[in-house]
Amino acid sequence: MITFRRFRKVFGHQVAVADLTLDVRPGETLALLGPNGSGKTTTLKAAAGLIRPTSGEVLLGDPGHPASLPSARNLVSFLPQRVTFPDTLTGRDVIEFYRELRGAPAARTDEVLRFASLNGAAGRAVGTYSGGMLQRLGLAVAVLPQAPVFLLDEPTAALDPDGLAAFYLVVERHVAEGRTVLFTSHQLGDVERLADRFAVLVAGRLVAVLTQRELHDRLAQRGVMRVRLAGKPESLLTEMQRVAPGSRFELDELVIPGSPAVRPVALDAIRQQGIEIRGLTAEEGRLDTFYRELIGESG
Repeated sequence: MITFRRFRKVFGHQVAVADLTLDVRPGETLALLGPNGSGKTTTLKAAAGLIRPTSGEVLLGDPGHPASLPSARNLVSFLPQRVTFPDTLTGRDVIEFYRELRGAPAARTDEVLRFASLNGAAGRAVGTYSGGMLQRLGLAVAVLPQAPVFLLDEPTAALDPDGLAAFYLVVERHVAEGRTVLFTSHQLGDVERLADRFAVLVAGRLVAVLTQRELHDRLAQRGVMRVRLAGKPESLLTEMQRVAPGSRFELDELVIPGSPAVRPVALDAIRQQGIEIRGLTAEEGRLDTFYRELIGESG
């Protein structure tokens, strides 16, 4: 549904995105991750048809149309990172303007205002809205046309808990209806909850693309079990390093890295040596730690 083919964008002497090749499939939710300045917003704006490639191409639909053409832009609803509306318009005025612009039926105004949950403020001037209310109003504008492609740039950055719950609900509904979602985020919880795949950009280059299954497997390999023992025999450490390379003693704890599958084997080896176990904790790999690894390896 969205295709980047050696997409490259240069601003002056600055390469924002370098030769990105990536497909976002119909009905898929894909998250773009990366540090500030990595090219995420440029990539999203190219998909929205707001900027043209320096080289390569960005296509929408099947068969693909260049993203800058009206035939492609009609497929897209885009939420920028920072939304602004005229201060003197009311929330309802804003929705009505964009509803007519996109040709949505009149009933959609009340539907999306309910989604925005503005707490009775739809008739108030936008200039009186808080940052969270503005973000919810922006989301309401984005869901108005029920377009098959949903592009979201840092959609949860300013949302309060009620707005966040509404956002998750609408994205999950869009996915259930077969729409395609491409979003950027610094909130790793968004990725774990919503994304079928995630792609990591560093300095404008794609460094990793993983499915949720692949992510789960990578995180499992980064799990750790800590066993507090009555003693620290070298023979046990040698055996643990055979079972789980990287095992080590830290004070009175034996630290055993690896997936949950190695833990029963490790505990059996400890028992066979007759060593008293005084405590045990286990934790799975963390997405934020793995993300920093990916960025560090490519920095």
